[in-house]
Amino acid sequence: MNPFNNWKLVLLLCLTLGLAPFYPEPHIVGKIKWIAGGANGMQPMDWFDTLLHGFPFILLIRIISLKLRSKNAT
Repeated sequence: MNPFNNWKLVLLLCLTLGLAPFYPEPHIVGKIKWIAGGANGMQPMDWFDTLLHGFPFILLIRIISLKLRSKNAT
């Protein structure tokens, strides 16, 4: 089975890598706020970090859309 299609693994990644570090706020939340505020001062490493922490959520959205598409096709 393809690990990118395993929703349990992807959900675990979202809760760990996607949200880590948890204190004082999830890292991805801080990055999204930074980007929404204009991304002033963001370096290439910050963009890579955003992609790294956001990738599990992208996979989760992909799995959900595939499931919904397959339900609508039947």
